[in-house]
Amino acid sequence: MKTPTVFNIQKFSTHDGPGVRTTIFFKGCPIRCLWCHNPESQNFKPEIMLNKDGKEELIGQNYSIKELVKKIQADQIFYDQSGGGVTFSGGEVMAQPLDYVVELAKECQRVGVSVLIDTCGVAPTEHYQKILPYVDGFLYDLKFLDSSLHQQYTGVDNQLVLKNLLYLSDQGAEIDLRLILLDEINTDNQTAENILAWLKKEAVRVAKISLLPYHNFGQDKYRRLKRECTQHFIEPSQAKLAEIQALYQAAGYQVSIGG
Repeated sequence: MKTPTVFNIQKFSTHDGPGVRTTIFFKGCPIRCLWCHNPESQNFKPEIMLNKDGKEELIGQNYSIKELVKKIQADQIFYDQSGGGVTFSGGEVMAQPLDYVVELAKECQRVGVSVLIDTCGVAPTEHYQKILPYVDGFLYDLKFLDSSLHQQYTGVDNQLVLKNLLYLSDQGAEIDLRLILLDEINTDNQTAENILAWLKKEAVRVAKISLLPYHNFGQDKYRRLKRECTQHFIEPSQAKLAEIQALYQAAGYQVSIGG
């Protein structure tokens, strides 16, 4: 079984699903979002990155399933008390060696740890079919409904993203639909209305909607990776976020600002 690369294990996470969680960040992603705040997540292999002291550091390492489950289980008391669990994130977890990911989810399920998948939707539909019985839900990114904008800002169109979202909805999966918001690009009311119309037309079932405002916290990482920074966007105002939130709430959705 091929072992994927992990670049971070974040404990006591409160932004990657309900309750207190451990988030496993798998290294490697099939798309290149220009606003990406974790550029060290993009390449599938370990790479050198300067740390905050300017020293070279290898980012990414391999863990056996047993090792990861042990790290996850260490905080099980906090999951049980808060309704939390583990979130598989990235990069893109669904683009990793799937046999490993499925077995890891199975083991978490066996020991009583809830599993969520944080995904951009750019992975074969068969991958979602195989993981579905062993997870409790999906944090599903819908970056743009407009395929040309998706291509422009991520490097790929959104055909597979929409297909997989419809598949998960049809299967009755628990979906937290996550919408990245970039001021002057997709924060107009028409964009929200188009998404609402599409969700209604396709009868997409989502448990909640999370509005994720752009932030530039990862800009220094590009320098430390010796890459050109692509984070050149504008953060939406609190007033604009509240306006967009109200639009989705008026349509009957549970909506939060932030993950």
